[in-house]
Amino acid sequence: MARDFPDPSITQDTDGTWYAFGTASGGKNIQAASAPAPDGPWTYIDQDILPGGAGPWTADGTNTWAPDVRVIAPGKYVMYYSGELGNDTALHCIGVATSFTTFEVKGGILGPYTPATEPFACPTEHGGAIDPSGFLDAVTGRRYVVYKVDGNSIGHGGSCNNDVAPYVPTPILLQEVDADDGVTKVGGEPVEILDRTEADGPLVEAPDLMQVVVDGSSTFVLFYSSHCWVSDKYSVNYATSAGNITGPYVRSGKPLVATGDFGTTSPGGATSAVGEGQMVFHANCQQGRCLFVAGLEVDGSVVSVS
Repeated sequence: MARDFPDPSITQDTDGTWYAFGTASGGKNIQAASAPAPDGPWTYIDQDILPGGAGPWTADGTNTWAPDVRVIAPGKYVMYYSGELGNDTALHCIGVATSFTTFEVKGGILGPYTPATEPFACPTEHGGAIDPSGFLDAVTGRRYVVYKVDGNSIGHGGSCNNDVAPYVPTPILLQEVDADDGVTKVGGEPVEILDRTEADGPLVEAPDLMQVVVDGSSTFVLFYSSHCWVSDKYSVNYATSAGNITGPYVRSGKPLVATGDFGTTSPGGATSAVGEGQMVFHANCQQGRCLFVAGLEVDGSVVSVS
């Protein structure tokens, strides 16, 4: 899709239509597009999905990143996003907004959304939190949110502010939430499932979980991005865990999508289309960072794209 649409997520509504949501751009706090299938054709929706801002805890709602919308039940939707902290605009934290159909209001995947009055996750002492993504375990029925602790926001300089020692961790955390509302935290504190290594450069970010079930056994695939988004080293990577959503996750050892693949530069921010064998991601383009689609195949612990 030839427009600036960073950090895309993808969700299928109950009527079969697919929707993508993207980071603030073009005067909109949250962007959206629709398509009959994950591979398109994608049609941009000229509507701000959070027109009133991202919540009272945010600065002004305009610097809102990486939205992820999940269908909790027919007529019931939750949006996770990264909002700029009102009392410290150098940091972002994770917010949630909900859309419901009631007697007074017909809610839908495009809203209206009501942001929560407090952030969902806000570890300011560790740099805040960004890049939330919802996940429903198809076997257990348990629901989770996976996100990145934005440690590089309090780093010591260099690439994405975390290329100068001492390096600050940028862990990916998994938080269980109530399966019926997608918002209420259950199961205790979040669990760390991955963190940066020297090979990742300054950070890991943009997590997304996918599940493959064979003969009742699950393999969990964690997609994530490495390096700095302004670098041509930025890439989509993955790690897998056999049978346990909390890990351990074993890294693939090489990027899934890197600069040069599909003619792209700096690909990242991938989200899988549940059950469809496809993924969306962004990469540099004339308009900024455009939405791309790739085919996706999982064979055991090996993921490939086409």
